[in-house]
Amino acid sequence: MRVARTDLRGVMTRKDRQMSDADARAFLQAHAEASIGTSDENGWPYVVPLMYIYESGEQLFLHTGGRGGHFLANISTNPRICVTVSAAGQMQQGSPSPCNSALVYKSAVVFGTAKVCDGPDLKEKKAWFFDRLLERLGDSRENYAAGYTMLDRIILYEVAIEILTGKINVGLHH
Repeated sequence: MRVARTDLRGVMTRKDRQMSDADARAFLQAHAEASIGTSDENGWPYVVPLMYIYESGEQLFLHTGGRGGHFLANISTNPRICVTVSAAGQMQQGSPSPCNSALVYKSAVVFGTAKVCDGPDLKEKKAWFFDRLLERLGDSRENYAAGYTMLDRIILYEVAIEILTGKINVGLHH
């Protein structure tokens, strides 16, 4: 099977499963872990789970350790990334075959470009990121006596969202 060479970002074949933009943004806002896809200078894909924060608008933030590595090397060459967030629900057993079963799930996919955050307020941006991340994870900075002692050891990235889609499968009889 040949697929036409066209930009398929954001195009869903199952339109009946597409979330509204507001629902996709709410789903993205409710979670904190995503699989982030990049590609290196030779075109090889690299996908890594990272923590992220999305509050509203057309950007989200994520971070890596400060040692560099694949992610930083890849976005330095090609800043285009794909962010995928998913939440699996229960498997609904179908009949007469497992092929008639359905997995309940929600997911969101973001296509955009990543850049390293910088500027005079970088330390405050990093603290903001970790404050929001702890909130999202049900925790608080007040639970840690030392505070954020390693902000200088992380890299904070801003992702400009170009395309955001959400998908939902409510299971059988959909």
